[in-house]
Amino acid sequence: MSSLTPRTSGAAAPTDGDNRYKAVQGKLKKLSKSMDMAGTELEALLRGMRTNAYRAENLAVAIANAELDVKFIEMTNQVSVALGGAAAEVQKLQQAAEEVSGMAHAARRRHARLYQALDDIRSSRRERTPKPGFFAH
Repeated sequence: MSSLTPRTSGAAAPTDGDNRYKAVQGKLKKLSKSMDMAGTELEALLRGMRTNAYRAENLAVAIANAELDVKFIEMTNQVSVALGGAAAEVQKLQQAAEEVSGMAHAARRRHARLYQALDDIRSSRRERTPKPGFFAH
């Protein structure tokens, strides 16, 4: 049996409205890590589903060779086909997880490139800096 249980330890960061540089970097890092883990777990699930589909197909052949009732052969073949179809959908999901992970890594790098120098300047000052939009008025 599979051990598909929800895991809260790898859950994405909450959207709490904290848009400070380090907070955004942390959220993007956590998102990309979670998606990397999901991609790895989905890949393992995909391998298992394909293996089980192959085993079910071989079992259907063995049942046919044993000259059992045709309904058992058909049911076993249906299981094999269903597992194959489910595996195809899991593969799509796994590819989507990898894509989101790649985009999160890219967003983190771009965010760092755009805002890291500003954060370094702001965080190294003794004086407090005005809130964003202060000079717009």
